[in-house]
Amino acid sequence: MRIDILTLFPSMFVGPFDTSMLKKAKDNLLVEIYVHDIREYTFDKHRVVDDYPYGGGPGMVMKAEPIYTAIGDIKKDLRTKVVLTTPQGRVYNQELAWELARTEQLIIIAGHYEGVDERVTELVDEEISIGDYVLTGGEIPAMVLVDSVVRLLPGVLGGEEAAEDDSFATGLLEGPQYTRPEVFEGMSVPEVLLSGHHANIARWRREQALRRTKERRPDLLEKAILSQQDIDFLKKLED
Repeated sequence: MRIDILTLFPSMFVGPFDTSMLKKAKDNLLVEIYVHDIREYTFDKHRVVDDYPYGGGPGMVMKAEPIYTAIGDIKKDLRTKVVLTTPQGRVYNQELAWELARTEQLIIIAGHYEGVDERVTELVDEEISIGDYVLTGGEIPAMVLVDSVVRLLPGVLGGEEAAEDDSFATGLLEGPQYTRPEVFEGMSVPEVLLSGHHANIARWRREQALRRTKERRPDLLEKAILSQQDIDFLKKLED
């Protein structure tokens, strides 16, 4: 997979993509990540990338010309999706992460200032927001998209089941996890996890995921795919 990021602040991306799983994914040639300075696609001597909005109003608006030129230059003959990070976009979730992970090339435009010239949206396949709060720009959302997408690529996490078992991947929050020592500060690992009985362990984990989701994010249960056994367990929690 190839990921291209268009930004006014390329130095913000120095470091985040050179550690942990993202670095391993790049080193193993599972993903190529390129960061492009939008100013490099201007044609005036002052490298202007923003201007005042027509009709007046506060702040500046990112110009359309440099972004059009950049996308024309970096868009390859691949199955490509162009994304704009913006508060007005579709709220990001795991389902959307999987959609992006299935593309061959992902181009992310990091919005900034008061937004981008509306004509840029003619090039955009998806406008994405990472939540209902305000950030100084689209660079951090772009990092979020890259991290969440790359970890879904085959071979990145090592075990193919790892991403499938994550919170939200199954429609539920992930249940509690334990490691050694068996007893810490008087708190013991649940006996079922020490039993070696795989079916019982699987069911316990499922029930804990259901319990945690009901307690912390009950809204997720409305869309989760539940078995009759799951439904019966949830009813017991209400008794």
